[in-house]
Amino acid sequence: MNLEEQIAKAETRIFKTVFPNTTNHYDTLFGGTALFMMDEVAFITATRFTRKRCVTVSSDKIDFTKPIPAGTIIELIGSISRIGNTSLDVKVEIFIEQMYSNSREKAISGSFTFVALDENKKPIRVMEQTE
Repeated sequence: MNLEEQIAKAETRIFKTVFPNTTNHYDTLFGGTALFMMDEVAFITATRFTRKRCVTVSSDKIDFTKPIPAGTIIELIGSISRIGNTSLDVKVEIFIEQMYSNSREKAISGSFTFVALDENKKPIRVMEQTE
């Protein structure tokens, strides 16, 4: 499998419903809940790409551009955006879908950096060395 195929295969899509127990006093998704879900999707994406132990080391530029109301469906999409030696970046976007229409819009986007670790929790190469 070439690098392009490996990146495409690692893309992760998860759908969730926004229920009232995950919303704030404005009936929109808690920002912290959104970050939790984004980090989880980013972790799955990083792990599917590397097939190694990965940990989050940073999140960067999380843009909350639209509130996410209760009673909507959200899709979280994680994709590999940068590959380093021992780290990689995952871009995560959240899209809002109205429950009973075809309306869809991007609400949140952000980037998460992961490091691959060995069994001793030391950084290791994200990709195998090619000869």
